[in-house]
Amino acid sequence: MLKPSTKSFFTPTLIGTWYVLFSAVLFSTKSVFVKMAYQYAIDATILLSLRMMFALPFFLVMLYLAPPIRHKLNTKDYLGLWLAGVFGYYGASILDFWGMEFISASLERLILFMYPTLTVFLAALFFKTKISKQTWLAIVISYIGMILVFVGNQHEESTHLVLGSSLVFLGALAYAGYLVGSGHLIGRFGAARFTSLALVIATLCCFVHFLMSHSLTKLTQLPSQVWLLSAVLGFFCTFLPATLLTQGIRRIGAPQAALISGVSPVITLALGAWLLNDNLTLWQFCGAGLILLGVMFISYKPMRVK
Repeated sequence: MLKPSTKSFFTPTLIGTWYVLFSAVLFSTKSVFVKMAYQYAIDATILLSLRMMFALPFFLVMLYLAPPIRHKLNTKDYLGLWLAGVFGYYGASILDFWGMEFISASLERLILFMYPTLTVFLAALFFKTKISKQTWLAIVISYIGMILVFVGNQHEESTHLVLGSSLVFLGALAYAGYLVGSGHLIGRFGAARFTSLALVIATLCCFVHFLMSHSLTKLTQLPSQVWLLSAVLGFFCTFLPATLLTQGIRRIGAPQAALISGVSPVITLALGAWLLNDNLTLWQFCGAGLILLGVMFISYKPMRVK
């Protein structure tokens, strides 16, 4: 009797898909924890700086343990790394945190979910990546689900709804650029080294921003709950998902990883209903189901990035 081959089951594509899915689950919790931290009257700059401060030691250890680079890097590679860290990660994060000061966690995640399609389009524009019919179908299914969730979203009470939504959208665009660029740079630096270097650069940007806008004495006035939430954000919502995402991109490509991450809004809706008392409507449940369907469809047979 022939036994199933475990080697054929644990393929790089399947492993990469699971890495991205776990990353999406962890990233989804970020919005909820950020909204919980905002209840203690702190701003985006403080919270983001604390988040990166707790994540920094883990990235430094990962950088130390990263395998050596086996080929010579050029100026273009280093420029791409700095762009990824400054604009792709720090820029996306601060815009997203600013936006969440004005809109709910659920709406933030829905707008941020536009980054998968932005990633696919940017990859097609700059790297001539072909968008297959299956990918288009997955995009359509997922976007129909997102529209249904948006229709079912309760009325936002924020007086700066447009401002908050615009900031989050710009953050989504910046993050899409980070994913597209990382697909090439990971091959140059290596997955672990690129992730750690990009996040270290982003952390330096956060610290500079904080020192330019706040006094260090502000940190002594923060309640213990903010420190705890920042620690959770630093490890479980930053270091761990970023590492998993990079490993996933290395195996299945940036456009595919972005599409699989479409499960993120569904998880955020569920967590928002559980932890923030957000009410879920029938429209939201139907939309969430379509988003999951689109993710499963694109995950079943990922397209090959050329």
